[in-house]
Amino acid sequence: MSQVLHTPPQSPAPADEDDLAALAARHGLTVSGARPSLPEYVRQLWERRHFITAFATAKLTAQYSQAKLGQVWQVMTPLLNAAVYYFIFGVLLGTKKHVPDYIPFLVTGVFIWTFTQSSIMAGTRAISGNLGLVRALHFPRAALPISFALQQLQQLLFSMAALIVILICFGVPISVSWLLVIPALFLQFTFNAGVSMVMARMGAKTPDIAQLMPFILRTWMYLSGVMWSIDKLTKADDLPHAVVIALETNPAAVYIDLMRYALIDSFHSSQLPPHVWAAATGWALLAGVGGFIYFWKAEETYGRG
Repeated sequence: MSQVLHTPPQSPAPADEDDLAALAARHGLTVSGARPSLPEYVRQLWERRHFITAFATAKLTAQYSQAKLGQVWQVMTPLLNAAVYYFIFGVLLGTKKHVPDYIPFLVTGVFIWTFTQSSIMAGTRAISGNLGLVRALHFPRAALPISFALQQLQQLLFSMAALIVILICFGVPISVSWLLVIPALFLQFTFNAGVSMVMARMGAKTPDIAQLMPFILRTWMYLSGVMWSIDKLTKADDLPHAVVIALETNPAAVYIDLMRYALIDSFHSSQLPPHVWAAATGWALLAGVGGFIYFWKAEETYGRG
């Protein structure tokens, strides 16, 4: 009997990677999680603008949902901080003697600083604190730090109602200059959102940054003229010129001064640093555009590892 030899079936040759890439492109397939181009990323973000607004509103509503006073804490928290600063700086250190309308001056500074501080702190945890959402759904990750900055803007607008009452009670007249609040807040929001995106990327890679940020922000607050007048200090003859420039161009101080100039009648333009609107716009563009591009460059890494 002749022996029949059986040849094992040959496995098909592996397809060339170039052929697979061409096939995927022909059928409109893309790499999962790949970073889109910058214009496409902006378009995707704009398409989800309603999600960003709804997410910010929902987070704001839920923030004090477990407290008995509920949303009242949105106003009470910065007011209590202002009361503590008034006692320490205004009464014990005597700062109020050198600043007209010190209580409106102080409360305005605290409210505007809190807007920046809270936006940056929330942005630091925007990715690392929402990994479940990041891993479960596909959306432009920049929506998260932007929505947190928008949440803080909404909270500030609630607080502004109390601020207006305080201004009127302490004899500050309603003025046309109050309209300057709108462009000032727009520039500050752009700056805050940009810095939030920078911190969101850094916090996604190194979550421990969130533990360090309170100390950095507290130091920044003391340098930003929240409780004292930068104008009084920078006019001192013994202060180095470089320090004067650093204090006057400090972005947090710039936005605080703009808001004080808009709202407080006794805060005059002579107390503003030179070219203050140009500085405010420059900081907004630098942080907003630069922070957005910096965040976008790491888009495909968020939620991995």
